[in-house]
Amino acid sequence: MTKAYNTAHTTNLTLLDDNLTAPTESWNIVASALSSTATNIDCLTSGVWYYTVAATATFGFNFRANSTTTLDSYLAVNQAVTINVINTSGATAYRPTTFTVDGTSVTPKWSGGTAPAAGNTSALDTYSFTILKTASATFTVLASGPIKYA
Repeated sequence: MTKAYNTAHTTNLTLLDDNLTAPTESWNIVASALSSTATNIDCLTSGVWYYTVAATATFGFNFRANSTTTLDSYLAVNQAVTINVINTSGATAYRPTTFTVDGTSVTPKWSGGTAPAAGNTSALDTYSFTILKTASATFTVLASGPIKYA
């Protein structure tokens, strides 16, 4: 297999072969609950975040590259990143209600046209966010979920 590195982001690998099967990715396990304030989701750390402690209130997300790099400076216009967040739900289900990219509020466009009214009790709820950079510091966020796993 021939490999070439994307010069814009040397940590991203571009494969020049059409025989890619079953790609793998590291995921991040967080032994805490999602926070009622915007929980930082560092896109350079992982594309999958699993929170193992049940949320105790509605929660929010701040999508960024990492603590020292903004998503705006990391992504070029017409690039995107997809992040999946798995929330552990207890006897009372909670859902995300606030969303920011680099600390700036965004309103996601939800699959089906409506934001979820609730999560699912005693389950794992998965949310998926595709963040499209459309211009400098301008993002469209496509969201889906919760998908219930019990």
